[in-house]
Amino acid sequence: MQDANSGKPTAKKRKQRRDLRAMSHGQLLELLGDLGQPGFRAKQIEEWVWEKNVSSFDDMSNLPKSLRAHLSQACSLGGPREVGRQQSSDGSRKYLLRYEDGVSVECVGMPTRNKLAVCASTQAGCAMSCAFCATGAAGLTRSLTAGEIYEQVMHARDDFNARVTSVVLMGQGEPFMNYDATLGALRRLNSPEGAGIGARHLTVSTCGIIPMIKRFAGEPEQFTLAVSLHSAVQRTRDMLMPGVRKYSLLHLYEIMEEYVDKTGRRPTYEYALIKGVNDSEDEMGALCDFCRGNLAHVNLIRLNDVKDSPFQPSSDRRAEEFVRRLGAVGVDATIRNSRGSDIDAACGQLRQEMERLSR
Repeated sequence: MQDANSGKPTAKKRKQRRDLRAMSHGQLLELLGDLGQPGFRAKQIEEWVWEKNVSSFDDMSNLPKSLRAHLSQACSLGGPREVGRQQSSDGSRKYLLRYEDGVSVECVGMPTRNKLAVCASTQAGCAMSCAFCATGAAGLTRSLTAGEIYEQVMHARDDFNARVTSVVLMGQGEPFMNYDATLGALRRLNSPEGAGIGARHLTVSTCGIIPMIKRFAGEPEQFTLAVSLHSAVQRTRDMLMPGVRKYSLLHLYEIMEEYVDKTGRRPTYEYALIKGVNDSEDEMGALCDFCRGNLAHVNLIRLNDVKDSPFQPSSDRRAEEFVRRLGAVGVDATIRNSRGSDIDAACGQLRQEMERLSR
């Protein structure tokens, strides 16, 4: 083969290695068959990859040395590289992880007593353009694979050297705009051959993508659903969350009724209290009306301070008034304990800060 410009022979391109973490069980069995290996090796390999999270084929000590050599030639283990981290005084750790193609995402590990919760991202960036969100300001780079979502959880697990007890897909991105990969990651996190986390301790947070909420209600697992509401007044919600403007609050109300009827599970409504925007008496009354008589929990969030953002958090006193008023109409509400308030806690902030420092 010759180079078209120089006329000189060019080296034959090296065959690209396959990402082992992106392969299905069937694809792995096919690869092992091509290598003349018995099928039971697939389970051994998957245990090393998904349960033990190894970064080298040499660590797979129960595999023949010749098979390890073949795998290292044919496959890669992928995996992100930590390029930034911050640690909060409350013990939380925020990571900036970079994948092989240069895309970076954030995830957070939050220890409490003998438990470890992880907040993971489903996309690099986000296309939903929520007005108060640092990630939305940067736009969407790409969706993550199921393996890339799962790897964030394993990174925190290994860094804390502790079992992860719960996961929220509430980081960068809209999970239901990356539905198949999100479900794949949830199922791997739930599987005894993966992270082994109970389905009810795995939560997906969506801006309110109605067709996908309907689809999610039909899944067999008992995963938990959280909906970012942030206002029960259509005009306010459209301003705060332009990416879901086409899904009206009326249709959201109807699909959530259907979700509860079909699953019997209680969803959570996320509501970031923003001073002078969604914390007025009218906004509070609309929220009470939206949730009244429904099986729901309202999670009131203290808005994180984002540099150059025009939005400011409501006062603690105002948050407590929301809890009281919701309780008066029979709606359970709590004020979310803010974790990592002394670091770049909001999604996208650490990435933005690292990019600023690298300029």
